[in-house]
Amino acid sequence: MSKTLIDFILQLADTNFILAQRNSEWCAHGPILEQDIAITNISLDLLGQARNFYQYSANIINTHKESGTSEIPRVSEDSLAYLRTERDFKNLLICELPNEDWAQTILRQFLYSIFQFGLYEQLQKSIDAPLAAIAEKSIKETTYHVKWSSEWVIRLGDGTEESHARMERALQNLWPYTGEFFIPADYEKGLIDVVALKKNWIEKVYAVLMEATLQKPAESVYMHRGGKEGAHTENLGFMLAEMQYLQRTYPGATW
Repeated sequence: MSKTLIDFILQLADTNFILAQRNSEWCAHGPILEQDIAITNISLDLLGQARNFYQYSANIINTHKESGTSEIPRVSEDSLAYLRTERDFKNLLICELPNEDWAQTILRQFLYSIFQFGLYEQLQKSIDAPLAAIAEKSIKETTYHVKWSSEWVIRLGDGTEESHARMERALQNLWPYTGEFFIPADYEKGLIDVVALKKNWIEKVYAVLMEATLQKPAESVYMHRGGKEGAHTENLGFMLAEMQYLQRTYPGATW
């Protein structure tokens, strides 16, 4: 069994899963009905992508379990999502940060979606057929996420004095977490080209920030890291306590 591949797929699943949960907190609390529905639909897209990656991970693990080459217990998409601890999760740190306000939620989705689009572009060419298929399906949804979040970044950044100030504050808060996108964990090496990803991401992000009249962040900003290896902020523990409560209280519960 390729532990490297499993860890990589779990990182993709965990990141989408946690961001889906964060975005879903806006359900019934969005600034206007149309955007309440939009952010909720994006949450569902991310959750669907997470499920595809969890299912694929579970299939690989269970196949090797059945062949007697692994001591890892049989797993399912539910157990991977609801029965792992904070240290087991490999999601990017930026996705577990609190929403704060609409500006921060929008900017985080934009920064991540641009990265995610470039990542899926690469994964579509993967020699791993199931991984390439998931990327091909997911990139269609991510195309909309990029368009929607980009328009909102420009709208708020080049909007009122208050909306501009909130976007600037969100940029200062979130930018130090973007470096983790391009700091490869050991299990990512050889699977993605982070140099090409970063070049593409920088070009697209800076173009939108300029149109939004937002200040380009300093290159010397300290970048947080560790999420890919299981070192998280305190926020993830609180999230998982809420998300995993039912499954841990009533083991084996099903719909």
